[in-house]
Amino acid sequence: MTTLENGRVVGAGLDRVDAPLKVTGSAQYPNDFSLSGMAHAALVGSTIAAGRITGIDVSEALAAPGVLDVITHRTAPKLQRGPMTLLGGSPPPPLQDDRVLHYGQHIGIVVAESAEQARHAARLVKVEYETGKAVLDIDDPRAEIVENPWGLDTERGDVTAGFMQADVVVEGTFTTPDNTNNPLGLMATLASWHGDTLTVHDSTQWPHNVRTSLATIFQVPESGIRVLAPFVGGGFGAGLRVWSHVILTVLAARQVKRPVKLVLTRPEMFTSVGHRPNSVQQIKIGATRVGDLVAIEHRGISSVAMEDDDYEPVSYGSAVSYACPNVLTRDRQARLNIPCPGSMRAPAEGQGNFALESAIDEVAHTLGMDPLELRLRNYADEHPILGRPWSSKALRECYVQGAERFGWSLRTPEPGSMRDGRWLVGYGLAGVSYPFYQVPCQARASVRRDGSAYVRSAATDIGTGTYTVMTQLAAELLGLDVTRVRFDLGDSDMPYSPQAGGSGLTGALGNAVHTACRHLVQEFLDVVANDSQSPLRGAMLDDVSVTDGRIHRRDDTEKGESYVDILARHGLEELTADGRSTPPREDDLGMAVAGAFGAKFVEVRIDPELGLLRVARVVSAIDGGRILNDKTATSQIVGGTVGGISQALFEETITDRSTGRIANATFGDYLMPVNADVPDMEVLFVGGPDQATAVGSKGVGEVGLVGLAAAIANAVFHATGRRIRSLPITIDQLM
Repeated sequence: MTTLENGRVVGAGLDRVDAPLKVTGSAQYPNDFSLSGMAHAALVGSTIAAGRITGIDVSEALAAPGVLDVITHRTAPKLQRGPMTLLGGSPPPPLQDDRVLHYGQHIGIVVAESAEQARHAARLVKVEYETGKAVLDIDDPRAEIVENPWGLDTERGDVTAGFMQADVVVEGTFTTPDNTNNPLGLMATLASWHGDTLTVHDSTQWPHNVRTSLATIFQVPESGIRVLAPFVGGGFGAGLRVWSHVILTVLAARQVKRPVKLVLTRPEMFTSVGHRPNSVQQIKIGATRVGDLVAIEHRGISSVAMEDDDYEPVSYGSAVSYACPNVLTRDRQARLNIPCPGSMRAPAEGQGNFALESAIDEVAHTLGMDPLELRLRNYADEHPILGRPWSSKALRECYVQGAERFGWSLRTPEPGSMRDGRWLVGYGLAGVSYPFYQVPCQARASVRRDGSAYVRSAATDIGTGTYTVMTQLAAELLGLDVTRVRFDLGDSDMPYSPQAGGSGLTGALGNAVHTACRHLVQEFLDVVANDSQSPLRGAMLDDVSVTDGRIHRRDDTEKGESYVDILARHGLEELTADGRSTPPREDDLGMAVAGAFGAKFVEVRIDPELGLLRVARVVSAIDGGRILNDKTATSQIVGGTVGGISQALFEETITDRSTGRIANATFGDYLMPVNADVPDMEVLFVGGPDQATAVGSKGVGEVGLVGLAAAIANAVFHATGRRIRSLPITIDQLM
């Protein structure tokens, strides 16, 4: 049987197989679908952050041209809350009572013949409120505090004793703001009922979760629901949960007995599909004079909505990043009158790494030690909590090779000592990890009479290249040219797939495809097991390889035959096999299953008179396990790098503390980098396949963003001597 080590297709930087559809405009996103008799919907949002609805007048809206229905809490049926998922609880269902828990909460939905008519009528709904006093700040004493909600706090050793041993102690408070997922494509849902069966086109990163959730919410059989998402216009985590606008669209379609489409507006994207929660983090690090870390204490508090269970343990990364004997991490949440947070690229690590790696840099400066040397000195060869070797870890190589590529040796140690004309020049770095994440997945593979293969799973491709890398993987495993393989996804009727998120889909899906393809070759061997005409008669799976559409014996390549010949001789149109993957068990492996690692090196330039900050260069050295496609993996790191620069210098969702309204909920006001803000970027992959799984990949979606904020802040300190402990870094901090 062919193994990936032969590497004929896997790893090559093939162009995306879905690129022709996208560049010609033929790829259909949820917003592109239309159905006969389709109506359109628009949302009514609350204009207070806390309180109750005391009156709601929909008469003028109902009388507006084209309006079919207006649904509010007074007319909506009772809905069940969605199920517990791999990512936690489902958000509360909408329109269940008169309470308002955040500004922009969906308190009604208008259905009309056209989108314009629906939006016009939504503005005609008149609402009266009894306004409550909103809780909007983490430090508000009225905020309910949730302690360690998922049990991920850690403690090893004795941090109090560790700090007593320390010659140097550095501590500080680091803050990160709310950031909002803003994929270019607006989230859209199209729902159509046929009796008790339901078809939904949705901008989701997880079709099976939408199906399961809607079945629970509307109390209908899951088998009668089909969710389609063949193309999704980005997500960054926004499509991981079943948000209330999806539920309302399905409800509206049932009420008016017609297909209904809803497309969120850009301002609604800020209140409807999650956001990266803000955080306040206290971190304290102790070290000896020679640079041995002896204690780390990292405590974080982040925001959560009033009745939601989203959780991001921002401090957890500090528990596993360094070989430090005494470590304590604690996370809490403050319940606020805000829209439900949710995952945004590199959740938890994106915030926590900023605090940890900035503080590590402070320790190095206090000791007069090179920041790279300090990190290498405290390198964790084993998992610090489990005490086991990693299934793979090339972070040391990331540091060494990244530093060489960047030219770290040219850095002079004193802050403000490097200049280029009027510009202050700073070099900064950050160590990076992203935890392993993988859950069960299924795939199905077929080879047809014409010798082509069809492989599928209910995954999504949010622009990461899933279509392409799974085509490559299946082609390699079946011994076919990539042009003879079709990989399909985005349909909940296909075999189960987890979400595209957490840097876990490539591993989970890749291993499922690996198993399905092996099982498919076995199916062919079973067909010819007693076939006297076949040179493969009696062959076992480990006795054969596949090349150019042929199964042949390993010890004699002449003894074999093609898929086409086997199918034709036995009168079969195709053969099909299923495969599933399960997460590797650390106890079975005797090792700690590793996620991705990396080192980020950044050069900044600062005009000291104007406070202008420019990121001049970024080098990202990444250990992502086996890289299935060098081009798409590089693209992931480049995109993550831009996102990291955006987090460090631009993004901040600003809430008006008097009203709870998001004050910059448009692309005109919410700052993000443009081409002129994006520097030269280099990406190098180091290390090899991870030994925990058959495919050996570890995922690179998140690790590209993590560490940029800290590396930029560290470079700013090197350039100016100013330690920045809050994001985003703004001009006034540098003046």
